[in-house]
Amino acid sequence: ALCVWQLRRQARQRREYLQRRAQEEQLRRQEEKKQKLRQALDENRLLPTELRREALALQKELELDTPGLDGTGSQDDEYRWAGLEPPRVMVTTSREPSSRLRLFAKELCLLLPGARRMNRGRAELGALVGACQAAGVSDLLVVHETRGSPDGLLLCHLPHGPTAHFTLSGVVLRQEVGGLGGGSPAAPHLLLLHLDSPLGRRVGTILKHLFPVPRPDSRRVVTFANQDDVILVRNHVYKRRGRTVELEEVGPRFQLRPYLIRLGTLEQGDAADVEWRWHPYTATAPKRRLLSTT
Repeated sequence: ALCVWQLRRQARQRREYLQRRAQEEQLRRQEEKKQKLRQALDENRLLPTELRREALALQKELELDTPGLDGTGSQDDEYRWAGLEPPRVMVTTSREPSSRLRLFAKELCLLLPGARRMNRGRAELGALVGACQAAGVSDLLVVHETRGSPDGLLLCHLPHGPTAHFTLSGVVLRQEVGGLGGGSPAAPHLLLLHLDSPLGRRVGTILKHLFPVPRPDSRRVVTFANQDDVILVRNHVYKRRGRTVELEEVGPRFQLRPYLIRLGTLEQGDAADVEWRWHPYTATAPKRRLLSTT
């Protein structure tokens, strides 16, 4: 059990984290207003209605801004120290997993270099997250299933979040892919394709920091390709033969679709603030592309 002073320290760090996130969001909104004002002045058109009351104050701030700097640098980026140390990833499953789910969790550990798998047992989420925080784990992955088919992935970045919720589909195991049996344990090069919207960059940041920095001579490539807001995940190894390159898929192969990002850890549940939520039932939902600008 945690001591009282440890609980107080965690609560204080959590409050500081949320305060810095709120300040960062306020600065981002202020920069968006200045950008709209600058664009309206450059194009010599009417100011947006929501900016007319504070246009003079924004113009004074624009005159003081340094050219080339937007002033929106992250004050509290959860991944600002990424790359100094390799991530420590823990993979677990829902309770009473099927054999296919256990095998898929094992193959996730092969996909993520240095990841370890933990049997869920009867552990609750609070005890699970607390044990990972005490062990210095950087990310916790929880895989869920429905009738023996993996269909959900929860990705919790420790110690303060965020927690990303994904639907999981199209799971093909390594033995079903039919490529190389063992593959390569080296850290892979990452390809993030068509994740160029603000939300896409946020999801890409969450996913890419599960992997350590690769060596230049690594012969493994993991691809996260966005296609109609569905992220296709592929794992390949390649060999050079003269001027040609032979590419072979080793698996596992699956698809991810984000539907919720919370500014908190997994055990906080609905108490954590919602950073983004997918609204599929709005009138414009079929027309929008969330993860890419095109």
